[in-house]
Amino acid sequence: MFINYNFTDIETCYKLFKKEILDKINIKENRFGFEPEVTIKISRLNCRVYEVGISYYGRTYSEGKKINWKDGFRAIFVIIKYGIFRRK
Repeated sequence: MFINYNFTDIETCYKLFKKEILDKINIKENRFGFEPEVTIKISRLNCRVYEVGISYYGRTYSEGKKINWKDGFRAIFVIIKYGIFRRK
């Protein structure tokens, strides 16, 4: 919706970029805000991005899962923040 990529899941944390690309963006977010910020900023550079399928097995809270509902709201906030309001 805010980018020209069609990803199935941007929150997997597997990203690989050339250093020159990362030098062009200023990353401010952390935790679950990092993924949407980087994805949106990279999309504005018109870089070719490929999604590679991975196998993922989620952990339970007893196994160390740390995500909660606040992380989901933070990710949505960051998508709106960088997708709509910070167009440059």
